[in-house]
Amino acid sequence: MESIRSFGLVVLVWLASACPAAVHTGLDNVGAHRALFAGKRIGIIANHTAYDRQERFIVDVFKGLGDVQIVALFSPEHGLYGVEEAGETIADRRDPKYGLPVYSLYGTTRKPTPQMLEGIDVLVFDIQDIGARFYTYISTMALAMEAAAECGQRFVVLDRPNPIGGVAVEGPILDMALASFVGMHLIPVRHGLTVGELARMIDGQRWLAGGVRVSLTVVPMTGWKRAMWYDQTGLVFRKPSPNMPDVETATIYPGLCLLEGTNVSEGRGTAMPFRQFGAPWIDGPKLAARLNALNLPGLAFHVTAFTPTASKHQGVLCHGVRIEVADRDRLQPFWSGVCIVNEIARMAPDDFAWRASHFDRLCGTTTIREAIARRESLLPLRETWRTDVESFQGIRHRYLLYAD
Repeated sequence: MESIRSFGLVVLVWLASACPAAVHTGLDNVGAHRALFAGKRIGIIANHTAYDRQERFIVDVFKGLGDVQIVALFSPEHGLYGVEEAGETIADRRDPKYGLPVYSLYGTTRKPTPQMLEGIDVLVFDIQDIGARFYTYISTMALAMEAAAECGQRFVVLDRPNPIGGVAVEGPILDMALASFVGMHLIPVRHGLTVGELARMIDGQRWLAGGVRVSLTVVPMTGWKRAMWYDQTGLVFRKPSPNMPDVETATIYPGLCLLEGTNVSEGRGTAMPFRQFGAPWIDGPKLAARLNALNLPGLAFHVTAFTPTASKHQGVLCHGVRIEVADRDRLQPFWSGVCIVNEIARMAPDDFAWRASHFDRLCGTTTIREAIARRESLLPLRETWRTDVESFQGIRHRYLLYAD
């Protein structure tokens, strides 16, 4: 009998370690905060990622709260259902299922107007982020916070995990001379924050225009630890945008997105966006050998070829490299992305070209492109990013909601 008990204990311990944790998002926990919404008229900023663990969309969850009136929906880049391509302008519309107006925050305006917010008491934000400064949903959140502050409305963030973890922080702090919709605030490329924590920082540091403060509430998650990757949460991963199909793509995105600022395909229009890259003029075996020789932590590179059906080099055979993430806990995605761009620029100087302004906006600095163009060592720049990160960490800890 004792041996059976011991065996059972071993099985339970194994199950506890092998099975994903039961993380509950802010949307899952919203019922415990219903007093925030009782008798209020609600506007909801969301997309197709705003589901709870019971597979209920946010509109249905709020309808279930009882004394709540949903007035309008607001959609970010890629639209309410996440099917519009990157950069595609989206018009206002009426949702056929719920009969609610859907105001586009990626159309004629990216900030809710007073007319859009008329008749709303509380503005709710629930969108899955990726954890990179240039993912535009956090810019949508910041502009909506600003609009809510100006109109005297409460702003509520229903928190969700940072899918690439809440520990590692990497990259340069944004040079505000390069501030844009792909980078609005003084944060590094990989910020290591949840959207709720980031909202607290934006408000607490008075980063909204004019230094205004918003009446902010974050409905926190339960069960989430900072070291968790999304696939350890027990939550369904719904691709937040058309070219973000899985957690592995999110893992390398903070670096591989830099290829958008060049004439190299980052794999858009293929089944492996950001996990493979190339161009018609690249020597795939040579590039793979050069990148593997760098011994970038956690990465391996394999020769590949692909023909994009959209975006750069559409319909043209591209030669290049496929990325294998061998150890995501050691991976330094931003540094790896910079090194990849540097190797391609050195290997094929006559064919490689910049989309300079976009590359600089993504990096948040001109110094990286300038150093690569001058064929200088990037190591001194990397040291300045480490200094940036140390400075950022000194501020960041004030706004954290979750333990290590």
